[in-house]
Amino acid sequence: MANEPKSVVPYDVNEVCERFSLIYTGALSDVLDEMGYRDQALPAEIQGLTMDQRVAGVAMPVEGQPTESQDPEVVYVPILKMLGDLTDGDVIVCQARDAVSAHFGELSAEAAKFRGARGAVIDGGARDIDYILRLGFPVFCRYRTPRDTMRRWKLVSYGQPIEIGRVTIRRGDFIVGDKDGVLVVPQSITLDALKKSEQVVGTEDLVRKAILQGVHPVDAYRTYGRF
Repeated sequence: MANEPKSVVPYDVNEVCERFSLIYTGALSDVLDEMGYRDQALPAEIQGLTMDQRVAGVAMPVEGQPTESQDPEVVYVPILKMLGDLTDGDVIVCQARDAVSAHFGELSAEAAKFRGARGAVIDGGARDIDYILRLGFPVFCRYRTPRDTMRRWKLVSYGQPIEIGRVTIRRGDFIVGDKDGVLVVPQSITLDALKKSEQVVGTEDLVRKAILQGVHPVDAYRTYGRF
């Protein structure tokens, strides 16, 4: 299994995670469009376990595939190795290539949170939902099922590039998700996209205030250049 567990990002991870957690994905998506990155949204079917969940952190890409193996060394140990290599600010992003199993559950969430991870985005399934919600660990996924991975699914790599929908996710890219969906910010533009998004949120606050003060929407748009 090819792994590249560590990632060096040129910023304070916790600070950037906190700042991105205040940015809603609509504003960030607009900024990415303006920067020429128009296909950074993951498929709309990938949604949070609740409408209130938000996630912001550094991508740890994971890829798996179906299996009929019942060997724990094949099915469980690779997952445990990945969880053990998580670092502060990580978000697990899994291309499961499977529509049968639960690829993330309560014990994985416990281990990931203990390691400093900030959430998981699964192009597949999750289970143990009550426990995960009580834990307060954000999980975005396509579906829920009680079915375990044994004789159904195995992890084949982590830390390597993956594709979900039309988006390529690399170790060190930034993940932002809320009730509107999940976006992937390429590592090379993370800080620039963050600063521009903060500016957009500030400008939209001015537009909102103007409209509530009776300014015509057209005039507000022409004044601030956003709507």
